[in-house]
Amino acid sequence: MSSHSNRREFLKSVLAAGAAAGVAEMLARPALARSAETPITNSRLNDRLVVFAGAGANVVAFQGPEGILLVDGGLPERSPDLVASVLKETRAKKIQTLINTHWHPEQTGSNERLGKAGAKIIAHENTKLWLTYAQTEPGHDKPYGPLSAHGLPNETTYSNGNLSFPNEKVEYGYLLQAHTDGDLYVYFRDSNVLVAGGVVSNEGWPIIDYETGGWIGGLVEGLRVLSTVGNDQTTIVPANGAVLTKADLKAQHDMYATINQRLNQALRKGLGPDEAIALHPTKEFDAKWGDPTQFLNLAFRSLWGHMAPDA
Repeated sequence: MSSHSNRREFLKSVLAAGAAAGVAEMLARPALARSAETPITNSRLNDRLVVFAGAGANVVAFQGPEGILLVDGGLPERSPDLVASVLKETRAKKIQTLINTHWHPEQTGSNERLGKAGAKIIAHENTKLWLTYAQTEPGHDKPYGPLSAHGLPNETTYSNGNLSFPNEKVEYGYLLQAHTDGDLYVYFRDSNVLVAGGVVSNEGWPIIDYETGGWIGGLVEGLRVLSTVGNDQTTIVPANGAVLTKADLKAQHDMYATINQRLNQALRKGLGPDEAIALHPTKEFDAKWGDPTQFLNLAFRSLWGHMAPDA
């Protein structure tokens, strides 16, 4: 059995007991742009880059000379409208390449459609592996996957990579065990635009999918790594919500580092998730970010495999 398969079985066996007890107690995740009635809107970052919202997550389209490079693909049920919107706005004939920033359906919902049309699909190897199984995203009851051979990424990376276009160098890099264990960021160097994927949200608390390898310490580290990409003028596209600046990114890093420290202290005291939440470790941030219950439940449980592996 491969090391990836061993790791997958380890995660499932170690975390299954805690997950079964905890998911039932969690608040339902806010349905971020999941309604089929949500209009798909777009905003241009420059003459080559367009952000599309309303398909379940922010989707970024780059107009290359032979077709569109798409970063993330929205939910499966929004894929027809999204693809039509992208082609109409860009006046392109096809979507040539798709990059999945991680496995969640908000990011991989166009894989089947675009894969069947012959698109190159790039993702981290762990993302491809998760897409070969039926998975349940935190906060949702319905499993997602497995995808068919057409929908699976056909080019994978274990670390970093790049694509070159006239007047635009596109770089992508791995954020180890942050939001999931397969997170990629995508940096359009000449446009100075950083697509951060699920590690960064600007519309409520993020999801820490600890069942597929994410954890809050990795989220903090992922934000630190993202802060080293580009410069102070870099435009940052989060998974959800409006674009951010580097100052916004630093503020998020500092906030999650503070929360991580507080949750670690609660864990070392022998507290459980409910007891840790009762300490209000996000109290000064809740007015801006909303009810933290689900986030804290996931974040605290994500510590078990790293700080208390025998829990």
